[in-house]
Parts: sequence; structure tokens; C-alpha cells
Amino acid sequence: MRRPLKKKHTIEPDSVYDSVKVTKLINYIMERGKKDTARKIVYAAFEELKGKDSKEDPLALFETAIKNVAPLMEVRSRRVGGANYQVPREVRPERRLALALRWIVEAAKSGKGNEMQKRLADEIRKAANDDGEAVRKRENTHKMAEANKAFAHFAW
Repeated sequence: MRRPLKKKHTIEPDSVYDSVKVTKLINYIMERGKKDTARKIVYAAFEELKGKDSKEDPLALFETAIKNVAPLMEVRSRRVGGANYQVPREVRPERRLALALRWIVEAAKSGKGNEMQKRLADEIRKAANDDGEAVRKRENTHKMAEANKAFAHFAW
């Protein structure tokens, strides 16, 4: 008999933009359980996106950024007969979103100088324009998958 499937935790959409993705971004930025601080950072970053001469909706910009950063392929390690192979695999949609958000937040955190909300806004803007550290990370991941295409037959 199969064991019962785990119940997926549902995340509520945030109150300002009514988006689950924004809630997830807030959760990725949160450190030591300080959700209110994380919320302030994200909303300030979105205000910054709205404010700078562009009349574009910050949510649309954010969606575009996620689409540009989310990887289609990645490599997973697989041990076959004593050797480890990097096997290219397609990325599931939930993982694509998780990786995209993680890479955007990491890129923003690694930036020096400005306040977090400015760095986050800049990274989202760059990602929406297909530029920036997070997009480079995706391109490197795709390059690795392409380079290891010969091991695709080890996919399980």
C-alpha cells in the first residue's frame, strides 16, 4: 500500500498586490522571522519600480523578471557505476519559480552599497530587461545543461 501524499501548504496572496508570487518573494527576503521588515522592503522596492519615470505596473515588471530568470533546464548529479555524471533535466514549474525568486534575492543581497529595497528594485528591473546577475546565473545553468547533453540518457 502506498503512503498518503503530503498535503501541500497553500500560501495566501499578499494584501497589496493580491499575488502569491509577491508573498513568496517576501518569504525569501525574510530573515529570522521578521516578516514585517521583509514586507516593507518588497513594497518599497515595488514603489521604486513604479516611481522611476516608467509608468509600467511593478507587478508586470516583476512577472517579466521571473519569466526571464526562471531556468528551463538544470543539471542533477547521478551516480552510475562509480562515476558521477551531471545529467541535464527539465525543471518543474514550482522549482522554476523557487529558483528564479532565490536567484533574484541572492543577487540583490550580494550587491553592495545601497539599501536593500533599491538593490531589489534594480535587480528586478535588470532581470525584466534580460540583464543582471540572476539572468547570468540562469544562462550558466543552461550552458551546463547543454554541455552535459551527452549524459541525458542517464536521466531517470
